[in-house]
Amino acid sequence: MSDVLNAPKSWRFLSVVVALAVSAGGLSGCAAPGKAPEEPKNLVWPSPPSQPRLKYVRSLSSEKRLKEGTDQGSAIKDLLLGKKKGPDEGISLAKPYGVHADREGRVLVADTLLHRLVVFDLKKNVVSEWGGSGKGRLITPIGVTSDSLGRVYVTDSTDQRVVVYDRSGKYLYAWNPKEVFERPTGIAIDEKRERIYVVDTKKHQIFVLNMRGDLVSTIGEKGNEPGQFLFPVNLAVGGDGRLFVVDTMNNRVQILDPEGKPVKAFGKNSDAPGNFARPKGLALDPDGNIYVADAAFNNFQIFNQDGEVLLIVGEGGRGPGQFQLPAGAYMDAQARLYVVDQMNSRVQIFQYLSADPAKKPAS
Repeated sequence: MSDVLNAPKSWRFLSVVVALAVSAGGLSGCAAPGKAPEEPKNLVWPSPPSQPRLKYVRSLSSEKRLKEGTDQGSAIKDLLLGKKKGPDEGISLAKPYGVHADREGRVLVADTLLHRLVVFDLKKNVVSEWGGSGKGRLITPIGVTSDSLGRVYVTDSTDQRVVVYDRSGKYLYAWNPKEVFERPTGIAIDEKRERIYVVDTKKHQIFVLNMRGDLVSTIGEKGNEPGQFLFPVNLAVGGDGRLFVVDTMNNRVQILDPEGKPVKAFGKNSDAPGNFARPKGLALDPDGNIYVADAAFNNFQIFNQDGEVLLIVGEGGRGPGQFQLPAGAYMDAQARLYVVDQMNSRVQIFQYLSADPAKKPAS
């Protein structure tokens, strides 16, 4: 806890582990058996009287609950217990992993148990599935991203390729340049530099492609030195082109320059605030802060660019702001944070409220 209390002055009042037993746990505990708990209206971090920096918005789990505005997060439990999905439930998440929000207001979720990309269209209030058949059929989708032309890129870890669809879900092509991929997972695009970055967890490397899918270069190798990786899983690209990589089994986040040279790293294997046990998802907010979801801690931590922890959100559970094996994470242009809550079969959405009081929070 002392590490948290020594956080930078600008966020020092935020740097507490927020207990959700009353606000979130209480909400889920009061729900009647079999009914979806109501979505809270004013769940924020940190708790009042501190100035809030993050607000819970909603969760996405199924077609039915998208329209109802509720969330249960029970699809995976029903599958494990052999319970049949209700006929009116519609498309439901089962074991999601990767998440991305595109420019059309859609939340794209890679689901490893469904073998599909589940697309929540929040503007039209409908849900669809991509990758169920044909050349674009998915086996184990993990990472997902999109470009300014609406093309959607999905890594298929088992099929060892990147599958590309158009904005409507039509298969365009698939890549495994020079058959280099063994277990592609995280994916990110830097259109300014015309680069696509694909993490290969099994090869402990990042492959750099151009926008045509040709292999340009590789970054890293197996190891624990700066610029080396041990089972990396996800990455994000900053506005300046720097790469932020979740180096999972080294229990750290590495920051690389646009050419892949190591800049710095933070984190180690520890249960102390600011460290990791099983880091998975990573996202960046408009102020340059770094969000890291940890599957072992059932939370996500927020760091500044120096790797100092600012705020910790979450604990184990099924209520809003609680997690069971969080995985992928993404923040969109409106500063909405999406965190995959894997074993609760849902994606939780939060709104980042700028740390700068002069800035107007995103709507």
